[in-house]
Amino acid sequence: MRAFVLAIIAVSLISPARAQAANDLAIADKLPLFTQNHCEQQRDPAGQLFCGDGELAAAAEKLGTAIEARLSRLPDRLPAIEENALWIRQRNLSCGIFGQTAVRTDDIDRVKTCLLRETEERAAILRDPDFDCLAANTAAGALICSDPELALAEEELNGQVLGLIGKLNPTEARFAFAEYGRWTRERDRKCDLVGKENVPLAELSSAQGCLAEYLRRKTADILGAKGDPKRVFGRQIAARLPDTDAADFCVAKIHAANSCGGFVRISRVFATGSDVEEQEAKVTADIDMVVLSPFTTCSPVASTCTGTCWDPRSGKAQPAAAARQNSRESFNVTRRLRIQRTFAFQKAADGWRCREDELAPVESGVAGGGS
Repeated sequence: MRAFVLAIIAVSLISPARAQAANDLAIADKLPLFTQNHCEQQRDPAGQLFCGDGELAAAAEKLGTAIEARLSRLPDRLPAIEENALWIRQRNLSCGIFGQTAVRTDDIDRVKTCLLRETEERAAILRDPDFDCLAANTAAGALICSDPELALAEEELNGQVLGLIGKLNPTEARFAFAEYGRWTRERDRKCDLVGKENVPLAELSSAQGCLAEYLRRKTADILGAKGDPKRVFGRQIAARLPDTDAADFCVAKIHAANSCGGFVRISRVFATGSDVEEQEAKVTADIDMVVLSPFTTCSPVASTCTGTCWDPRSGKAQPAAAARQNSRESFNVTRRLRIQRTFAFQKAADGWRCREDELAPVESGVAGGGS
């Protein structure tokens, strides 16, 4: 990435290292804390500005506090993390920061003013308790927010879930949060709301009863646990049939076990085929994910959280040996990933259980552009 930035700067015969050093010195003249805070170590232009300017740093700290307060209200934090990452991309673009291209010295004051205004406004908005509703980016979220009874029911469920998860140790809590995310995906499938973000609310009103029943049933399950989180989370759950729900059980468990929630969010799971016998089954599913934090395209994170390495140039899944030559490249935040993977199941007395030790390799994968 540094080579890309320097290629733009180095229009003369100046060496890349000298050009970068000259740019750092120019920025340091405009940012009083740049040298003291060693901001040259950050290659992200926005990061350098927030690092080197006291007013921006203070605004960023207030925003961070508002973000943490928002996340503490939500059992499923990953959609909020995705929404915040998308806002950062949009903020940078609106303020004239384009990828890793260095900000021109003459533009620093203007860009600083823009970043400060956008950051302070964002912090104020996040402190509004209604923001989570207003920021809903799914059809289910929009429907819930449009109906006061549904909104109150979801708020009660969220509070009950957070109260239970707060009693678990960090590892157990990670699995519980993954399970809550799976509940939400299952809810959207059962209520026929997947992929309907742009459908007018009036056309989705028939799903309100389904959402109300989901919220009622899950709240009743939690109240029935009488304060014991292990009666709700962490159980070995079997699927009724080897289908999309069954594949989603596997996906959620794998991602929780590998701490993938810090890097990717599962946005959709959809079974595309199955091979079912009396006691065994295989289910092939498409899994859509969103990158929440950058990770190298051929790395332990890539292999454990997406099941494959990636060719960053073609955006296709690749065996590790083929992709390793580009292993220093990373996915950008909000990048969309889709893989196709086959899961093996064994029939038990209570249903179909995922056999994680027999997961087939990823058959295919494609990385799309960020939003």
